Amino acid sequence: MKTRAAIAIAPETDLEIREVEVDEPRADELRVRMVASGVCHTDAIIRDQWYPVPLPVVLGHEGAGIVEAMGSDVQGFAEGDKVVIGPAFCGRCEQCLAGHPMYCVNFYDRNFGVQRPDGSKSFSDAQGPIGSHFFGQSSFAELTNVVAHGAVKVPDGVPLEILGPLGCGIMTGSGAVLNVLQPQPGSSIAVFGTGAVGMAGMLAAKAAGATTIIMVDIVPERLDFAKELGATHTVNSKETDPVEAIKEITGGGANFALDTTGVPPVFSQMTQSLATRGHGALVGAAKLGTEAPFAIGNLLLTGIKVSMVIEGDAVPKEFIPRLVSLHARGLFPFDKLIKKYPFEDINRAFADSADGSTLKPVIVF
Repeated sequence: MKTRAAIAIAPETDLEIREVEVDEPRADELRVRMVASGVCHTDAIIRDQWYPVPLPVVLGHEGAGIVEAMGSDVQGFAEGDKVVIGPAFCGRCEQCLAGHPMYCVNFYDRNFGVQRPDGSKSFSDAQGPIGSHFFGQSSFAELTNVVAHGAVKVPDGVPLEILGPLGCGIMTGSGAVLNVLQPQPGSSIAVFGTGAVGMAGMLAAKAAGATTIIMVDIVPERLDFAKELGATHTVNSKETDPVEAIKEITGGGANFALDTTGVPPVFSQMTQSLATRGHGALVGAAKLGTEAPFAIGNLLLTGIKVSMVIEGDAVPKEFIPRLVSLHARGLFPFDKLIKKYPFEDINRAFADSADGSTLKPVIVF
C-alpha cells in the first residue's frame, strides 16, 4: 500500500516527504492512519545522529491516529479505534514484568533499531528499504504499522490532534513528577527548563498539589508563560544564581527538582538546589558519554536522591488515560503548549522547536 512519509536522510538536513510503500502489519501489529504526531527533541537528535541510528528512516514517536487493520494475534482492538502510541518494549523481561516497561532491557533495540526484531522494515521505495518502527511506530507517515502493545485506546470524544505528545514528551515530564518524584500537597519543586517537558512537569506538580513551583530558564518570555500556567516563582538563571534563588524562595532548598535540559552545569545546579533528603530527577537527553559535575563532598551530608528517568517511568496503558482524564477535568491543560502544523510544514516545525519559538509542535495530517 502506498503512503506519504517524511524521511530523515542525513544529519542537519531537512526531512524529505516521499511516497513510499508500507507493507502489511505483522501478527502483533496494528496499521494506523495517523491523525497527528508531535515533534520531539529526540527526533531532531536522531536525525542529527547523536545516537547511531541507521539512515534513511521515518522518525516520529508521538503519534495519534485511527486503527485501520490488525494483525492476526492482536486482541483488544477494533477497526476505527482511536489510539495514542507509546514506546515499544518486549513485555517479557524482568523490568517489563515488574511494571517498568520504559526500562525494558530491550528498550534500545525496540525503539532505536528502526526495524522489526526479525530485521524487516515496514517502508520502502525505489531506492530500497527505509527504517521503520522508530519507537515502535515511525509516526511521520500517513499510514504506519505499529507494535500493538504500545498503542493505547482513548475515548471517541477526545481530540486526537492534540494527544500524540502524551506518548513521549508530555508523558516524560509529567511522569517524572507523578510517578517518580511524587510531590506531596504543600511541597516545593524546582523545574529546570521551560520547554514542553518542563512545562508538563510543572503542570503535573500543580495537579499533585505542590504549592511552591519554581521554573528556571534563561528565556524571559518562557518564564512569563510558565507564570501564566501556574508557576509560583520564576528564576532567570542568566541573571541570577538559581541555587541561591531557590534556597531563598524555599527557606533552604526544594523538596523536589527536575532537570529537563541534559546540560551538565544545570544538572549540578539541580542537585545543589535540593533540600536535605530532597529528590531530583534527570530527564534531559545528552550525547552518549556526557559527564556532569556531582559535588559529592558537598552533597554527602544532604541525603539527597537523584533518579535518571526514561519516559516518566510510565506504564502507557495506565498513565496516558490518567493524563487524558486530568485534561478533561481542566487539571492538566497541556494543550496550551501545542502549536499545529500541516504535514507539509514538518521542517518548519523542527526549526521552530529548535529556536524555541514553539514549545510543542504537532504535525496534523
